[in-house]
Amino acid sequence: MSYRAEHVGSLLRPPELLQARAAFAEGRLEEQALRAVEDAAIIEALAKQRDCGLDILTDGEMRRGSWLTDMADAVEGFVREKVMLDWKGPGGGAEASTADAVGSKLRKTRQLTAYELPLLTKSAGPFKITLPAPSNFLVASYKRGVTDRFYPSHSDLLRDLVAIIRDEVEWLIAEGVTYIQFDAPYYSHYLDAHQRERMRADGRDPDRELEMGIAGDNAAIEGVTRGGITLALHVCRGNSRSRWYTEGGYDAIAEKLFQTLNVDRFLLEYDSGRCGGFEPLRLVPRGKTVVLGLVTTKEPQMESREELSRRVDEAARYVPLENLAISPQCGFASVAAGNLLSIDEQWRKLALVAETARGIW
Repeated sequence: MSYRAEHVGSLLRPPELLQARAAFAEGRLEEQALRAVEDAAIIEALAKQRDCGLDILTDGEMRRGSWLTDMADAVEGFVREKVMLDWKGPGGGAEASTADAVGSKLRKTRQLTAYELPLLTKSAGPFKITLPAPSNFLVASYKRGVTDRFYPSHSDLLRDLVAIIRDEVEWLIAEGVTYIQFDAPYYSHYLDAHQRERMRADGRDPDRELEMGIAGDNAAIEGVTRGGITLALHVCRGNSRSRWYTEGGYDAIAEKLFQTLNVDRFLLEYDSGRCGGFEPLRLVPRGKTVVLGLVTTKEPQMESREELSRRVDEAARYVPLENLAISPQCGFASVAAGNLLSIDEQWRKLALVAETARGIW
């Protein structure tokens, strides 16, 4: 399926949903009432996406606290320990990841997306489900002194993570889902020169870790039904309240990631000079699609349709135009509080994505 205009997944939560989630967390609202507020927000978001003209829809990740928290919600073994990240941008600095650390053996207690799928199946039309890639948790959830008591090495943890996500992928396909997207921001650690230096100083080999992450993500989809199924991967550079944590072009990871990760589509951030040029796209195998994340979700300023079209033309020097698509660079609310723009500005940006795609393809 040729999806030319899409978005990465998360959407800004309406104020009533944020209020309901806060009331639920404080014990002032029953779960059934929270689900009703979530349902209403999702149904409205689906209608707005259709109005914008997007080719594939999501539920906006409205039921999640952040893009990956459904992992800890559905899997025993995570504890309230955090890995610290160094954020850049508005209000940047050291802050804990939204992921919990692994503090005992992992055991899946329910499907991660069990609460998300029923309404999407009933209401959405063409939709995708986003999942955290297994590779994320090697960086976000492996904490020395906590995790290594149960998983002596990163590879030990990866085996259990792969089994959990593979089970989810197989279940989603069995339930009729035709587009599954892995979100994998931690691949960007391996392209950032500063992060690579820090890894080496810590006795870690960033290239070996990159290979391990790719092998794990491949194992989570190896042998699954592929006929009529779209498998995608989004490489993020951090997205929380309009901040980011990694910078640099794709050069350091392009050959291994593009040529060995067995997905159909790569959703890549290209909204600023922090992302480098399009030259590494020459390493994307023919037949795979690159979704150019040209529209920023980090600030309200609108891009121009002419500039977006020009950049697509530039990328087409390295990937055939028929294998390109466009999107915003990331979600609008990777954490529930959302990025620093309004809901109206969000919809205008998504309409611009769809309008530009229609003009090009």
